[in-house]
Amino acid sequence: MSEYDYDLFVLGAGSGGVRAARLTAQLGLKVGVAEEDRAGGTCVLRGCVPKKFMVYASDVPEQVAYARGFGWGAQCGTFDWPKFRDANQAEVNRLAGIYAANLVKAGADLLLGRACLKGPHTVSIAPSNGDAAYEVTAKHILIAVGGKPFVPEVTGRELAITSDDMFLLDHLPKSMIIVGGGYIAVEFAGVMNGLGVETHLLYRGEHILRPFDHEVREHVTQEMAKKGIKIMTHAEPSALEKVDDGIKVTLTDGTEMVVETVLYATGRTPNTAGLGLEKVGVELNWDGAVRVDDCSKTSVDHIYAVGDVTNRVNLTPVAIREGVAFVETVFKNNPTAYDHALIATAVFSRPEVGTVGLTEAEAVAQGIRVDIYTARFRPMKTTFVGGESRTFMKLIVDHNSDVVLGVHMVGPDSAEIIQMAGIAVKAGLTKAQWDATCAVHPTAAEEFVTLRDKRTA
Repeated sequence: MSEYDYDLFVLGAGSGGVRAARLTAQLGLKVGVAEEDRAGGTCVLRGCVPKKFMVYASDVPEQVAYARGFGWGAQCGTFDWPKFRDANQAEVNRLAGIYAANLVKAGADLLLGRACLKGPHTVSIAPSNGDAAYEVTAKHILIAVGGKPFVPEVTGRELAITSDDMFLLDHLPKSMIIVGGGYIAVEFAGVMNGLGVETHLLYRGEHILRPFDHEVREHVTQEMAKKGIKIMTHAEPSALEKVDDGIKVTLTDGTEMVVETVLYATGRTPNTAGLGLEKVGVELNWDGAVRVDDCSKTSVDHIYAVGDVTNRVNLTPVAIREGVAFVETVFKNNPTAYDHALIATAVFSRPEVGTVGLTEAEAVAQGIRVDIYTARFRPMKTTFVGGESRTFMKLIVDHNSDVVLGVHMVGPDSAEIIQMAGIAVKAGLTKAQWDATCAVHPTAAEEFVTLRDKRTA
């Protein structure tokens, strides 16, 4: 009989933790998972999933406008936010229930409560129902508690909301300032604008979407402006103040703005506070992230961490892959490090962004001579109805080897297209092999295999 209650105990029932727990339990090992909220983590509860439903909802007015352009006598009508909000939460709850059920079906124990480490192999759990805390022991421990929204120290910061609050608003505001320039800020700017909210996006830097290719950033900015989103760069609030008609936001340059709601979407930080990691010797990075090696092992041999809590690549599919690699390493005697290079990703902005591989600036910084292929065009659907939105595509190609190093797209269906492009980039295919692939016509994606005009950088 084992000297421990569990072979594996997981802190957090998000995507990475759940995958690791299920796979381990399916090996016939004893697994426990602690979760202080519902199962599913950020992605299911207050991230990718409910946000994508909001994106779909916000697209309807534009789709109705397209319908009229194609001859349909369509009218948009009014948007019922409470009805949508409640339906969205109902779907989130359904998915959370599936996550929980799958854990139990695999043979794992799901313990509802806040968990923290009390010793190298001891976990204390404070039940969510208020019952007395209790302790369990585990041979191996996996930290998979994800992240939480970050709001900088600004006077009046308690007046702002975060992305966690966006799905539970009691009503749609008439006007909103969104502070930030990353994925979350840009996505919510498109959503709120599409739902008819006067939307201002404030970013302290020079261009939104800082890590992305510079031409992608410029194109997204231009297209968002066409849709009526008011983007202010080099803009940062210094104070928020409640006034009769909303919230007065004072910027660092003295500019004052009044809106109904202020959303801070200034990133997320690892959710490590209060877990007791330091007392058992688990080292943290400067940002509070759990420090791990390539196989996700912490500074303590039997304690591992996966997902956003490690602040490596904070994407749901990455957390899942890290969870799989953890099981291979610890329970199958097959040390496995997930390859974080060349991960395709999408921003569900309006317009959508898809990207994989190197940006032009990254390639040049690495001393690689590259050929750059770009295309800008109005999609067929847009042209037919007289629209002005344009799609942008870009290939970064190694001048010497002809290998495609980066693929970038802004426009409809970018996320769907970049998934397939990601396979080609991961495989190291050359531009000649892309060109040898017959185009599917008429599509936007065919542009990627017909690009000819180039410049060298």
